[in-house]
Amino acid sequence: MNTLTLLADNGVLHKVALNQAGEGVAPGTVLKSRVAYAAAHIVPRTLGNNTPGAPADIDWDATLGIRRRIYAQGLGVADAMDTAQRNLGLDFAGTKELIRRSAEVARECRGKLVVGVNTDHLEASHVSLQEVIDAYKLQLDIAEEAGADAVLMASRHLAAAASDAKAYRSAYDAILKSTSRPVVLHWLGTAFDPALAGYFGSSEWQLAADTVLHIIQENREHVVGIKMSLLDWRSEVYLRERLPDGVRMFTGDDYNYVRLIGGAEVYGSDSSAGGFDDARGHSDALLGAFASFPKAAAAAIQALDRGDAQSYRRILEPTEALSRHIFATPTYFYKTGVAFMAWLNGYQTAFQMVGGLHSARSLPHLSRIVELANDAQVFECPELAAERWYGLLKLNGLK
Repeated sequence: MNTLTLLADNGVLHKVALNQAGEGVAPGTVLKSRVAYAAAHIVPRTLGNNTPGAPADIDWDATLGIRRRIYAQGLGVADAMDTAQRNLGLDFAGTKELIRRSAEVARECRGKLVVGVNTDHLEASHVSLQEVIDAYKLQLDIAEEAGADAVLMASRHLAAAASDAKAYRSAYDAILKSTSRPVVLHWLGTAFDPALAGYFGSSEWQLAADTVLHIIQENREHVVGIKMSLLDWRSEVYLRERLPDGVRMFTGDDYNYVRLIGGAEVYGSDSSAGGFDDARGHSDALLGAFASFPKAAAAAIQALDRGDAQSYRRILEPTEALSRHIFATPTYFYKTGVAFMAWLNGYQTAFQMVGGLHSARSLPHLSRIVELANDAQVFECPELAAERWYGLLKLNGLK
C-alpha cells in the first residue's frame, strides 16, 4: 500500500502518497542534552465496560508495553497525569495501580519516571485548605512508596479552596515540606482544565508567576523543576529566566515546544520563527505530544546530543503542526489524538479509550491527524497506519 486515503471537510475522499517512516534512535541510546518525558496514556481492555462513568478497565499488557517502548527510545515516562485521563475516565483505584505497575516497569527498564499526584480522590468538590493539603500528602505517600518521583499536579480542589496567592503559598509550603524527595511542580492552564482559572492566585500570569517563584525559593531543596502548560511561550520564557539555578523548566507547551526545547543552542538570536523574541537558554520537556511520536522526539534530541541543530529542526519542526491539531480546542480532548496515534502505530489493538473518550473527536478531525502525521513521517509502520485508518473509514460507511 503506497497511498493514503484522506477525508476532506466536505466528505469527499482523496488519496495522497504514503510517506516512509522517519528517523529513529539507536537501541540503548541515552539522551543527554535534554531531560525529556513523554506523558503516556492508558489502554482500555477491548472487551471491558469502559463506558462514561464506569471504573477504568485497563489492558495492563498494552498500557505497560507503551511505557517500555518509550523507554526503549531513551525518553522518560510521565505517568498518571492528565494524558492518562485523570479526571476524565481514570478513577483513583486505577491511578494507584498504574503508579505501582509503572514504577516496576521503570525499574525493569532503568528508565526515568515521574508520576502525577493530585487530590482527585476527594469526593466533595469543595473542601478546606487543610483537607487539600492532606489529600496531596496521601497521594505523595503512594508515589513515594512505589519508588516514583512526583509531579504535584494542579488541583481543582485547591483552586476552589484558595482565595488568594497567600493561600497557595501556605498550601504548597506545607505539602513540599512533607516530601522525602524533590518534586516537579505543575502549572496547568485553563485550556486543559477550565476549573483551574486563577491558579496560583491570579488570572494574570505575571502575578501568578511571582507566586510560583516565591513557592520555589522558599522550598528550593524540595523542587527539582516545574512543568508549564499554559500554551503561551512568553509566560514560559518569563518564568524560566527567573528560576533559581538547578531548577528545570519542563515545557508542557504542545504548541511551541520545538523552539522552547531547542532554545539558543538551535535558534540563537533569531526571532523570526513563531514570533519569539527571546532564545536564551532552553526548556526540558514533559509533553503529551511526545507520546504520539516518541521515536521522532528522541531522534531530534539525539541530534542535539551530536550538536546537529539542522537535523533537530528537520525532524521535530514538522511535528508541531500535528501536535497543534491534536491539542486543538477543546484542548482537554487531546487524549483522543494520542490514543488514535497509538492505535495507528500498533501500540494498541483497538481505537478505544476508558470512559468512551475515543468518541470525543470527529472523523474529519482524525483524518487531519492522519494527514499531518504522514507529512511529519511519524508513522512507525506506514502500511499498518494506512490499513487501520482505511478500516475506520469503511466502518463509518466510507469506501
